[in-house]
Amino acid sequence: MCLSIPSKVIKIDTEFNIATVDTMGVQRTAGLDLMEEGSVEVGDYVLLHIGFIMNKIDEEDAIESLKIYQEILKTLDEEERARMLECDH
Repeated sequence: MCLSIPSKVIKIDTEFNIATVDTMGVQRTAGLDLMEEGSVEVGDYVLLHIGFIMNKIDEEDAIESLKIYQEILKTLDEEERARMLECDH
């Protein structure tokens, strides 16, 4: 099962319409095709699904969610943690 963990946009490539996001220390690229042009900026927190940014979320809510995910990660073994973070959102 994959969880949609808040991810922070760290780079936007307008030529290819993709963003680089950081999900709890794991960087990946995600498509911007499902978002309105210019609606996502570097520093925004977003939710991903199957490799696309689906929506932007409030920074305060994202940070609170990330704290909860950190607590969950502490209860998992190494293999489970890796699966959770590497999931193709």
